[in-house]
Amino acid sequence: MESPIVQVQNLKKRYGDHYVVDGINFTVQKGEIFGILGPNGAGKTTTLEMMEALRPIDEGTIFIDGLDVGKKPQQVKHIIGVQPQMPAFQDKQKLTEIIEMFAAAYGEKTKPMQFLEEVHLGEKANSYAEKLSGGQKQRLSVAVALVHNPKVFFMDEPTTGLDPQARRNLWELIQQIQAKGITVIMTTHYMDEAELLCDRVAIMDSGKIIAMDHPQRLIENLLEKGFSKPQKVEQANLEDVFIDLTGKALRE
Repeated sequence: MESPIVQVQNLKKRYGDHYVVDGINFTVQKGEIFGILGPNGAGKTTTLEMMEALRPIDEGTIFIDGLDVGKKPQQVKHIIGVQPQMPAFQDKQKLTEIIEMFAAAYGEKTKPMQFLEEVHLGEKANSYAEKLSGGQKQRLSVAVALVHNPKVFFMDEPTTGLDPQARRNLWELIQQIQAKGITVIMTTHYMDEAELLCDRVAIMDSGKIIAMDHPQRLIENLLEKGFSKPQKVEQANLEDVFIDLTGKALRE
């Protein structure tokens, strides 16, 4: 088997006497979509920020494509892409200018329209960032995070606050990113999102990983323990009704 592209070993982050990340271990294979799930305060975002070289590591190690994040943070930042939870851009910049600016920061020359069209923003190319909706800003943040062709792409709760069309459109974008061979590591509070997208998930609570496997295997393990609930099999849900009635196309 190919060596993991991400290796996290005994990772810890402490504030005072409290460990918000408490000795976690996991690996991620190249091309996986790996989800980190957990309630608020579980340590998900702190874990991501240490992996992204945005927050100091107190104990343990993180290797991304063979690079030690703690020792070579600048080199790591050049091989990863990061979509923040709350994307922000200069209001009076056109979308094409934003793409060019981010590409220049990595020493890259790029074709802005290509990236904008991939995230369904081609028609907004000459618009200002301040005119974008929340969903459009999320898609723009995906585009700018990919201008340097990263090996690992981090997404922190990428669909929070999006309407159903925008949410499903972003799911398709995530799958397209994976199809390019890019490894995706994401956090989410939406279990249906994790079940649909993720090859594996790690469930965190109180700074520790308490379970890790393919979503379907975790479900099967629960059923084997005797778990049951009233059976009600539906071929569609209210979100499907909403999208069918209002149309799948993005309106933003």
